[in-house]
Amino acid sequence: MMSKSQDAFERAKKVLVGGVNSPVRAFAAVGGTPPVIASAKGATITDVDGRTYIDYVGSYGPAILGHAAAPVVEAVREAVGRGMTFGAPTEAETALAEAIVAAMPSIQKVRFVSSGTEAVMSAVRLARGFTGRDKVIKCIGCYHGHADAMLVSAGSGALTLGVPSSPGVPAGATKDTLLVPYNDATAVEAMMAKFPGQVAAMLVEPVAANMGLVPPAEGFLQALRTVCDKHGALLIFDEVITGFRLSYGGAQQVYGVRPDLTVLGKIIGGGMPVGAYGGRAEIMNALAPEGKVYQAGTLSGNPVAMAAGLATLKELRSPGFYEALNAKTEGLAAGIGGRCRAAGLGPDKVNIVGVGSMITCYFTHGPILRYDDVARCDTKAFKAFFHALLAGGVYIAPSQFEAMFVSGAHTSEQIEATIAGSVKAFEAAAAVMK
Repeated sequence: MMSKSQDAFERAKKVLVGGVNSPVRAFAAVGGTPPVIASAKGATITDVDGRTYIDYVGSYGPAILGHAAAPVVEAVREAVGRGMTFGAPTEAETALAEAIVAAMPSIQKVRFVSSGTEAVMSAVRLARGFTGRDKVIKCIGCYHGHADAMLVSAGSGALTLGVPSSPGVPAGATKDTLLVPYNDATAVEAMMAKFPGQVAAMLVEPVAANMGLVPPAEGFLQALRTVCDKHGALLIFDEVITGFRLSYGGAQQVYGVRPDLTVLGKIIGGGMPVGAYGGRAEIMNALAPEGKVYQAGTLSGNPVAMAAGLATLKELRSPGFYEALNAKTEGLAAGIGGRCRAAGLGPDKVNIVGVGSMITCYFTHGPILRYDDVARCDTKAFKAFFHALLAGGVYIAPSQFEAMFVSGAHTSEQIEATIAGSVKAFEAAAAVMK
């Protein structure tokens, strides 16, 4: 007899491609049937079978306050009562833009869109329009949404031209996308020199969080700033994940580097679909209606999303919020690290990487600095680890190449339960690795 989740997923597959609206949700990397979620509250999610899990996906980052946080729910309820969309200016979009500008000194003006993909696509177009150049450098393994120009094979070698990584992406769409390894500023300098006066921007996740979690090497982001200034290219930080996650001022505040443009999403929508990009006024003013670079969107600056974002940012300004969140995450990382070693999985087998309130358990050895290091991971071991956690009531992303997100709603009891549950999970992984 099928569970309700299995039945619901089979039904979904008849009308949704793969039964999902985003590929990773289908459990293709780990096998099995995903739990179909009915509700969520705080740090837990509950599936249609009534089973509750401690959640470390958090909608892949936005749920920094936990699910259905009361101030956010109330703000959304009030906004919906006033009308869900107008296609006209509102004070809410101005208020959220003011909050972002106040939080990030590198940003003087903002443009809201409806997704991170749209924000990256638009920021790249703006960079090209502002500089009059065509080429953009990105790092191998960094994900910047599914716009054609950014959907480039993560397996391509350093200092090579981009190759489309999906059918339907014409070669011409990626011919101006240049690839370098993450954490290799020398490669960026070489690429700039190879195409003098042709590179519009260097696009980078300041902390790579889409190939698992890869922190920037010491001096890497500062070197990118120097290289971009030397060659007249713009530095774009993709802070869709790190913005308001690592600190109220994002990764750029933590690492002390100011980009020319910043891409945001996730947390600034408080769980609603949203994206944004912003930067210096002289760059942003190249956008229509003030400039000639065109970008538009019917639902951009949606008043319900703006209300959710404003309510979220207000809560994040609470004194000590980030200190408590990061301490909680450090405790979780230390706890599962201890259980990992107890299972006989030393650093030659498993690396646990944490930055702020994010963690990735890599089933591989050695330092994690770039995509090539991540590509060594034992995905079969991760699969065993994942399913053992899930069976024990702990839900993490169904892919080795994602991060765990801790929220302000996670309690000490839930953290301890997760650490305890990791014992069987690491034992299951160790059995596979032997």
